[in-house]
Amino acid sequence: DYWLNAILIPFLILSLAGLGLNILTGYAGQTSLGSGGFMAVGAFATYAFLIHFQLSFLLAIFLGGGVAALVGLFFGLPSAKIKGFYLMVTSLAAQFFLEWVFVKFPWFYNYSSSATISSPPITVFGWAIASPVSKYYLVLVLVSFLSWVAVNLTRSQVGRNWMAIRDMDTAAAVIGIRVHGSKILAFAISSFYLGIAGALWVFAYLGSAGVQSFSLQRSFQVLFIIIIGGLGSISGN
Repeated sequence: DYWLNAILIPFLILSLAGLGLNILTGYAGQTSLGSGGFMAVGAFATYAFLIHFQLSFLLAIFLGGGVAALVGLFFGLPSAKIKGFYLMVTSLAAQFFLEWVFVKFPWFYNYSSSATISSPPITVFGWAIASPVSKYYLVLVLVSFLSWVAVNLTRSQVGRNWMAIRDMDTAAAVIGIRVHGSKILAFAISSFYLGIAGALWVFAYLGSAGVQSFSLQRSFQVLFIIIIGGLGSISGN
């Protein structure tokens, strides 16, 4: 139980978060310090779908990732005009803004006095996700599936467009690649992965969490994962 709870489950979830950021930074060349904020969006959105809308867990977690993708798409819009250090500052602003939103509006944490969200009983196809083993297999299946999707995505035309933009966006525009659209797509997909990772961080690992679980420190942790593992390396995550 110790290895599952303290080592393997967070290892897999953080590798998924690193994969999400690597799509944006390692493949599309867009710097970001807002990973923790987008993880928080996925976690709080999934909680809202579970508590307020009574949806099934798998549907709620993918919809939570979809909400994170929409938020990432919105914050990716400035990438048409700015890049590098200035884009990093914009993503940093997104981090602090999202933290403020989830503290300011009690609806997101169901008006809890502690301003935290707690995992309700989770079932997947009638299988109760309560023991460390069941949580581990749930995380393993989701991370494996999303990693397989990412591998195929980076090998597709979309992935090649991202790498062309990363190497030289002006040359990519000259050969007909829609640079701005590809950048926004990278922000959306990256945020989707981060949102799924954030939801798993709460519902499969911590059990309960607040905004402080997705602080700037978490963003740096995810950034260090892709730096140490290698930019543009899925297996490195």
